[in-house]
Amino acid sequence: MFDLKIINSVLTQLEEERGIPKEKVLEAIEAALASAYKKEYGKKGQIIKAEFDPSSGKTEFFQVKIVVDKTSVRFDENDTEPEKETPEEELLPKYDPEKHLLIEDAKKIKKSAEIDEEMIFPLEHKTDYGRISAQTAKQVIIQKIREAEKVSILKEFGEREGSVVGGTVQRIERGNIFVDLGRATGILPREEQIPGERYRQGERIRALLYSVEESPRGTYLRMSRSNPEMIRELFKLESPEVQNKTVEIKSIAREPGSRSKIAVFSHEDSIDPVGSLVGQRGVRVSTVMSELGGEKIDIIEWSEDPARFVAGALSPASVLSVETTESHEEKRAKAEVTEDQLSLAIGKGGQNVRLAAKLTGWKIDIASAASTDAVDAAEDEAAKEEKIEAENPSDENENKEKEKTAEEEEYKKKKNAPEEGSPSEEATDGKEKDGENETIETKPK
Repeated sequence: MFDLKIINSVLTQLEEERGIPKEKVLEAIEAALASAYKKEYGKKGQIIKAEFDPSSGKTEFFQVKIVVDKTSVRFDENDTEPEKETPEEELLPKYDPEKHLLIEDAKKIKKSAEIDEEMIFPLEHKTDYGRISAQTAKQVIIQKIREAEKVSILKEFGEREGSVVGGTVQRIERGNIFVDLGRATGILPREEQIPGERYRQGERIRALLYSVEESPRGTYLRMSRSNPEMIRELFKLESPEVQNKTVEIKSIAREPGSRSKIAVFSHEDSIDPVGSLVGQRGVRVSTVMSELGGEKIDIIEWSEDPARFVAGALSPASVLSVETTESHEEKRAKAEVTEDQLSLAIGKGGQNVRLAAKLTGWKIDIASAASTDAVDAAEDEAAKEEKIEAENPSDENENKEKEKTAEEEEYKKKKNAPEEGSPSEEATDGKEKDGENETIETKPK
């Protein structure tokens, strides 16, 4: 009846390609044979089971009956007034001689029989089945294999939930990307994608498998590239210290496609937590950034001191001081920075301080360190110097006054010189050297 070589090869192939154990496939075959037997030769209400031996190809059929008593089933044949039955009695199954066996009759066959025990009775072996029975057996096998494959997929991907998986873009529908993961298809919804990224059919893609859901239509593997946990999983792949939990990623704040901040902590004093994620010449963090489409990543050392943690979270800005105020309602921190660091601490569109607040869990207020104190101090110093100079003039000021008086006297002398005498010798000699003679002409009267 069966070609054992084909059956064994099919069992091996299903186990290797789809991860379905041979036992599950054999159960599907036995259920299909029992269904075909019942369809062709069975009676209504019968429970039929089959046992298939893959080594010999023989099949045996059995009828199963459940041991019951008068309190566990209801008998409608003798009921003349069924409307008087209690609700509890109505919930009891109706006695069916094809699948029920009273305890009194069961003890005649087996003295140790108990209620709810299954009694097995062999059935005549049949080999001839009609077209409808064969079609029924086929449908049962397909259904059982699908159920076994669903269980296998749930087990495999359930263990990988929360990790990064890779696949090929199968198709794109209404912005949702369907990814071929081999044995199953994952879905990357539009809202879980990094803004600005575009993919084409057949392109490789990696994403975080954050949810494995079972539904009547199949198994849904939901993926995400914008989830903050994807950064954690990518660093696990790049950094052995994170993988073996020597370095712990305490918190992550992310704006997908733009910027992220990570707080890290080392459980060993000899290991630099920031350096373990950055890598030699920044190779580790660069790999993660390129995987995320060039998204910038700030790595900050986590600290138990809130003020120190907040100051580090505001990097690359330099913070002068941080004041923290904690209450039952909120945790608020006030950070002071110099005026030239104010825009850097806030960031473009407030991104830097927003990510820092998300990373630390504190509401952060940024204030410019008032330069008024320095200005007041400078003005006081200048006033003191002026007062001292007024009381005790310096030698330099005296010299300046003397030079000024001498210049004024010399200017007066030069101004009065032509009026008092003849031209100077220098002026006369100059005219003679130039060959110029002064001639005075007179006109007759």
